[in-house]
Amino acid sequence: MMEREIIFTGIGGQGIQLMAKVLAQAAAAAGKHAMLFGVYGGAMRGMPSESTLVIGDEPIQAPPIVPQCWSVVAMHPKSLATLASKLRPDGQLFLNETLVPENPRPEVTSVAIPATHLAEHAGNLMGAGMVMLGAFVARTQLIAVESVIDAMRASLPSHRARMANANAALLELGANFIHNSPSHSALRTQDSAL
Repeated sequence: MMEREIIFTGIGGQGIQLMAKVLAQAAAAAGKHAMLFGVYGGAMRGMPSESTLVIGDEPIQAPPIVPQCWSVVAMHPKSLATLASKLRPDGQLFLNETLVPENPRPEVTSVAIPATHLAEHAGNLMGAGMVMLGAFVARTQLIAVESVIDAMRASLPSHRARMANANAALLELGANFIHNSPSHSALRTQDSAL
């Protein structure tokens, strides 16, 4: 049985909760099981934001509050040191290298994505989370990028529906960053095995 625990971390306003929700919906639509638990401060922007998602081929054995995890996706350094300590030795640490230049766990595989820089270059600084999510799914292949785009479109509330096409382009931008990096060497990956 495959069960993957993923912790998304950053600050309010970076789309942490949306990233996790979209991936959970995409996993469920693909016939997988998913459990999601989000934690964020009372003030939306700038406060720590964290979301834990567990995806499995069968009903989830562990609740979405996990002592160890398979992957951490860090959009901001706040809270990263504590959460990175939960990574198993075979884990994957995804870093938004624009804001998180250093890996607090050099012994685990790290994948550096300049998500904020790529989003800014695309004219949508607030879309860094979608860039990172696109890169994450392209790298891990847990869910097809197309399924994540469909889930993103379905999860947007009506007052945000106008952002769907821009978000889809940002997801594809992140996925293309992975696909266009020769052997992923630009990602500073320490271990090519998943």
